[in-house]
Amino acid sequence: MRILLASSEVHPYSKTGGLADMIGALGKAFARAGHHVGVVTPLYRGVAARFPEIRRVDWRMDLPLATWHARAELWALEPLKGLTVYFIHKPKFFDRGSLYHEHGKDYHDNGERFIFFSKCVAHLARYLPWQPEVVHLNDWQTALVPALILHQARREGWGNRPRTCLTIHNLAYQGVFPRSAYAMTNLPGDYFHPEGAEYFGKLNCLKAGIVYADRVTTVSPRYAREITTEEFGCGLDGVLRKRKPPVQGILNGVDYEEWKTIGNPHLSYPFSAEDLSGKAASKAALQQELGLPVEPKIPLFGAITRLTEQKGIDIELAALEQMLPGNLQFVLLGSGDHGYERAFQKLAHRFPNKVAVRLGYDQGLSHRIEAGCDFYLMPSKFEPCGLNQMYSLRYGTVPIVRAVGGLDDTVVDAAEDPAAASGIKFVEYSANALAKAMHKAVVIYADAELLRHYQRNGMAADYSWDRTVGGYLEAFQSV
Repeated sequence: MRILLASSEVHPYSKTGGLADMIGALGKAFARAGHHVGVVTPLYRGVAARFPEIRRVDWRMDLPLATWHARAELWALEPLKGLTVYFIHKPKFFDRGSLYHEHGKDYHDNGERFIFFSKCVAHLARYLPWQPEVVHLNDWQTALVPALILHQARREGWGNRPRTCLTIHNLAYQGVFPRSAYAMTNLPGDYFHPEGAEYFGKLNCLKAGIVYADRVTTVSPRYAREITTEEFGCGLDGVLRKRKPPVQGILNGVDYEEWKTIGNPHLSYPFSAEDLSGKAASKAALQQELGLPVEPKIPLFGAITRLTEQKGIDIELAALEQMLPGNLQFVLLGSGDHGYERAFQKLAHRFPNKVAVRLGYDQGLSHRIEAGCDFYLMPSKFEPCGLNQMYSLRYGTVPIVRAVGGLDDTVVDAAEDPAAASGIKFVEYSANALAKAMHKAVVIYADAELLRHYQRNGMAADYSWDRTVGGYLEAFQSV
């Protein structure tokens, strides 16, 4: 099959979260399965310098944006056979300090930036010599592409157009802009109405994708069910319930070529389910690296996260207040809301021998935290899929999760199946419920054989991309 994927971020070139990991791994998995794959993403600042093998292609785009035209270059890279990554080079839009925002504020022209990016994707889908059969879009930044392709097929004679599949990674982010932004699509008013791209008088990019894509998927089976309810639907549950065929949940996978405990350049001490001595050494090394006392008998909890309300940071802070007077340690790697950043820094100042905080993102440190911690906290208010709980399982780090979305799909609690238990779940969104789950973890940690039982079950779980690829191919073939 000939597949064109489009995403506003792709690992290892750009990343703010799990979307980048998913697209980077999915593109490789499709190519290794023998498919012809292209991935389209913006050329952000510094990418060409970090990957000097990226080359400019003899291809320029000159596309309308309302009453003016925007020009861009196409750059490309072939990381493996059957896979080409195409980069949209438009410095005015993408040569910036961050992908979407700076200093806590979205870029004022995000609508313009990603409407243009969507037009570039549609242009490539139409004119690439290898003629994609399916265009796979991801989140609001590319969700206008189905309408753009459909319009060109209806009005401009684009025969045998590729079919479109939209994957929702996080329904909370919809790309909502003033009505005036719709002019930049250069689409007629046929697509701007309550049953189309309009959302209470504004342009809603994600809604447009849900309405006009041939197929809509999301990143876990439970999340596919949740987003059709008022509680989790973020105002679009009615639109999603109308979808025919309905939204399909396909669980994300893990790139085990990167997230591995043996042969990992980020880890000094390899380990396996059969020999966990390297994990103990990794814990000691992490404690030393982050300035905590090297205490093998103290349970070490960790989190690598965006500091946003979605991730349950408020209840995590409150639960830590309850738990830190006890005998445990906690490490955090993350960034986001400045109030949450300051709160964690204050916690580290008050408990210097128990809490270590590193703001920002560090790929190597994220691997060392996953390897060195005993337990991983993921108390999300909602979680479409989540990847870190799956990384934790592979690294023998027992995840503590709220039973929502992909967290519920991937972690097994002892109450569900004692023999297969791999983590700890709680249901109520409260600090007390999380603190109770952490108390369970402390009890498990005190029983070495029980802890090893959880670790072995987690390390045996298989969330590789082979299964995920099959789900997407089935969705693609259905259209």
